[in-house]
Amino acid sequence: MTRTIPSRAWPAAVMGAGLLALAVAARPPRTSASLPAPGAGLTHYVDPYIGTGFHGHVFLGANVPFGAVQLGPVNLSEGWDWCSGYHYSDSTIVGFSHTHLSGTGIGDLGDVAVMPTTGAVRVRKGTLKNPEQGFVSLFSHKEETARPGYYAVRLKRYDIKAELTASPRVGFHQYTFPKSDAAHLVIDLQQGIGWDLATDTRIEKLNDSTLVGYRFSKGWAPKQRLYFAAIFSKPIRQFASVQVTDSLGNTASAATGNRLKGIVTFATLAGEKVKLKVGISPVSTANAQANIRAEIPGWNFEQVAAAADAAWNQELQKVRIQASDDRKKTFYTALYHTMVAPSVFNDHNGDYWGTDEQVHRGAKFTNLTTFSLWDTYRAAHPLFTLLQPQRVNDMISSMLAIYQQQGKLPVWHLMANETNCMVGYSAVPVVADAYLKGYKGFDANLAFEAVKATAMRDESGLKDVKALGFIPANSEVESVSKGLEYAVDDWCIAQMAKKMGKAADYAYFSKRAKNYQNYFDKKAGFMRGRVSQTEWRTPFNPFSSVHMKSDFTEGNAWQYTWLVPQDVEGLMALLGGEKRFSQKLDSLFVVKGNMGAEASPDISGLIGMYAHGNEPGHHITYLYSYAGQPWKTAEKVRFITESFYTTKPDGIIGNEDVGQMSAWHVFSTLGFYPLNPANGAYVFGSPSVSQAIVTLAGGKTLTIEARNNSLTNKYIQRVMRNGRPYSKSYITHQDLVQGGQLVFEMGPRPSPTWGVALADRPRSVLP
Repeated sequence: MTRTIPSRAWPAAVMGAGLLALAVAARPPRTSASLPAPGAGLTHYVDPYIGTGFHGHVFLGANVPFGAVQLGPVNLSEGWDWCSGYHYSDSTIVGFSHTHLSGTGIGDLGDVAVMPTTGAVRVRKGTLKNPEQGFVSLFSHKEETARPGYYAVRLKRYDIKAELTASPRVGFHQYTFPKSDAAHLVIDLQQGIGWDLATDTRIEKLNDSTLVGYRFSKGWAPKQRLYFAAIFSKPIRQFASVQVTDSLGNTASAATGNRLKGIVTFATLAGEKVKLKVGISPVSTANAQANIRAEIPGWNFEQVAAAADAAWNQELQKVRIQASDDRKKTFYTALYHTMVAPSVFNDHNGDYWGTDEQVHRGAKFTNLTTFSLWDTYRAAHPLFTLLQPQRVNDMISSMLAIYQQQGKLPVWHLMANETNCMVGYSAVPVVADAYLKGYKGFDANLAFEAVKATAMRDESGLKDVKALGFIPANSEVESVSKGLEYAVDDWCIAQMAKKMGKAADYAYFSKRAKNYQNYFDKKAGFMRGRVSQTEWRTPFNPFSSVHMKSDFTEGNAWQYTWLVPQDVEGLMALLGGEKRFSQKLDSLFVVKGNMGAEASPDISGLIGMYAHGNEPGHHITYLYSYAGQPWKTAEKVRFITESFYTTKPDGIIGNEDVGQMSAWHVFSTLGFYPLNPANGAYVFGSPSVSQAIVTLAGGKTLTIEARNNSLTNKYIQRVMRNGRPYSKSYITHQDLVQGGQLVFEMGPRPSPTWGVALADRPRSVLP
């Protein structure tokens, strides 16, 4: 998960009363629906409310795939479960903001909030104890609509219907007012989400229908800057900009400040629609205006909403599945969630603001932000290499530009800021994977320079890695997690060096990739913190997890012992061979123990000590295939797919994490998963669809069939590829992108032969 701040550290007003309980009971068999026809609308299967309950933290509102604008409601309540600004348990709205995070463990953004009101002008949000002192309004889910590219709600207090849609860089608002001589739109430049705090803002009236300004703020990302232009569909009758001067709501006229509000006033007829287009830019108000002219030049709200729907349908059409309606809802909602970010962070003309705090003009690639790489390198980015080939090059080019500007690849990049959140240099697997899969839309030599330079720095324990081969537990917090992630990353660098013919680099990073062995205590049977070559940290409890203070990042020794996806064979040897490896893996899913009072709330979705709600474990269920037991993978994967991804608001078992939780579901529903992040292999699991047609680059299609599939028939009996028997329990990326047909014969009992032979098992380095 993205770094979570425990709820006790937040000034929480309300902490999510009345959350729905997650049901994990087995469901009755469901009949399969038909395969959607080519071109058929699929957005109606997307339920944006999934993940807005429990700890999903997903964005709710209007956006387009990978858009810069995420325009949606913000609740009055604050706290960990409001990291995206909205939680399903809430019934308050204090505005509609143009930027949001989706599924993270820290709140930020919430730029340029707009709140429609009537009556007396109020410039404060209000409080839960005294809502009447502010402009907050109640709402009901019964009067709320959310679908891809569109959001609507009735604000009860003012009887105003708010409707939102968006293009990549423009938010489009439509407010239906009652009859009023005092109808207002409050532009709130003070308000942000979570940690976000406005530091310098400005708003001014450019003409009788246009406002321009900027919002600079600090939060998780310490130096954020966003320019905006707001164009109204009717002339502004009155405009005022004020700085709130005290906690009582007193104000003074001001064009700049850090508690700035702009108030636009109209007279409205009953049922009159007032429209507002807000363009955003990281560079200038002029570019924000140009973004509006380029993307939404007119005022046809319905047309823009239809275009947003079409943009989502175009992406969702890349995978058409035959399954029950419930499975279609979880699948297409998951696919939708994988495309909220990385998000555009440049203007229509190519200009963007860089990490070097400089404007970069007319870039030849689409610059992107919101890289939650510790999460997304595991499955979301491999999914992009299948479904988003045109965007993969932009993602890598963005990362290489960041490297040139800050001297290392991004760690957790947000709005031209390096947050340095989480452990490892997790851009490396993403860059290496794209290169190894043959992507050529970026400078390969620069890419290798970037991955090597990032790995050769001295920060975050790397100096000890280079000198000792491990990070002493008494010198760095979370030393084991850091060391294990570095070993994964270094293995990826080695494979890249090998393909480039860089023998010395291949040898060096291959050696560093084995450093995971230095954290394994054969006597204890776990990865654990070591103080020196001869001394382990004591006391040691494999169940214990102390958030942000122990040797593990949001986890414990039971969970991190398996974080060796780059060398499963080596891990198997450490654990005593294939039989002991399987027995230990079996134990993971049944063992019970107390993680302690300070365990991270991210450790959710527990099956024994396996935590599906946190990313370091996402590959674990697929490890059985390396030991010739693919049926155990099938059992675990099918249970998780059926039980931990549901159609309810609490239907995601943990932080969605910018697409990673959803990418796991997309892959696993189709029947395979990229256990190793950069060897180009996908391990088979248990497909939970009857059929799927995947559209690939160049117009090729991959047809997947799971014959005799059901909740009971979850075990693969045999596989046919293009009409021929296929005995391997994995398939390569290069085979998948050729298209063709993949047929799984399913049955109620494990096959005694399929995927069992040593030659048919996945391995770290493929033949």
